[in-house]
This record gives sequence, C-alpha cells and structure tokens, in this order.
Amino acid sequence: MDSTLRYSDALIAGILRRVRTIAMVGASPNWKRPSNFAMKYLQQKGYRVIPVNPRAAAGASILGERACASLAEVPAPVEMVDVFRGSEAALETTREAIRLRLEKGFEVVWMQLGVRNDEAAAEAEAAGLTVIMNRCPKIEYGRLWGELGWGGFDRGVISSRWPRPAKRDERSG
Repeated sequence: MDSTLRYSDALIAGILRRVRTIAMVGASPNWKRPSNFAMKYLQQKGYRVIPVNPRAAAGASILGERACASLAEVPAPVEMVDVFRGSEAALETTREAIRLRLEKGFEVVWMQLGVRNDEAAAEAEAAGLTVIMNRCPKIEYGRLWGELGWGGFDRGVISSRWPRPAKRDERSG
C-alpha cells in the first residue's frame, strides 16, 4: 500500500461503526467478482448495501437489493459511497456524491483497493466528506474485529510462501 495513505485504525473503525447503509458503485451481479463478495460479506455484518450499476439496474437485483443506475436513484439515507471502479472513474463518482451529499446523507467516500484519485479526494474533503482510498471495507472490518485470524491468517496456517521442501532426514522411509 502507498505509504502516503495512512489512516488510523480509530478513523476506519469509527466509520465502520457509524455507517449503516452503503452505496456500492460498481457492484456486480456476478458472484465471481470481488465487488459481489465484498457486498455479501458487508450484508452479513449488518450493513445495507445498495448496488449502483447502470448495466444491472433495469429492474434487476444484486444479492437481494434493487440495483440503481446512479447515486441519484439510491434511496436516502446512505452514509457511505464505496467506489468499486477504477481510479479514473472515481472523480466522476465523487463529484456525483458531492452534488447529492445533503439530499442522500453521504458522509464518506471510500475508494476500494487499487483505487486512488487525489483530485477526487481533495474535492470531497473540501465539501466536508471523509475520504478513504486504496482500502477495502470488508478487509478492514475483518482486520479490526479480528476475523482474519478465523481463516488462518496471522496464525501461520495460511501463507503466501511456498512450502519449504523437507530435508532428507525429515522424510519418512
């Protein structure tokens, strides 16, 4: 992660405690996509996640929520806009969130892992919104509430390292 994007655990935990409803821009109906997995996880943690996806919005639903074509269609109140699109799309999405912040109740613009747009962040902060970039609320929730350990992370059970080959005297037979 970019070392210039440091957010305190208190800031992130505060956001995740305060937020109840999230508009996920770029949510996918495809269960194989990361946005679908993140949406499902956040729903299981008690958040209402409203998918914003113009291609899926023609009366379709994603994980039980009616998909909206834009942030303007999202029913208020919604505290957080989760940008699950590329960095280049973050500016347009953020500007829409700024225009609608009072009507919808937006307080936070959260840009997913790999999404960073400094211009969008500056405009959002100038409008009074809190900005988080290059982080995933699903991962942060799991990290801050200790759930990563449940899957073997931080326990040495799951690792990205290749297993060390056994030495000759360690092999059986």
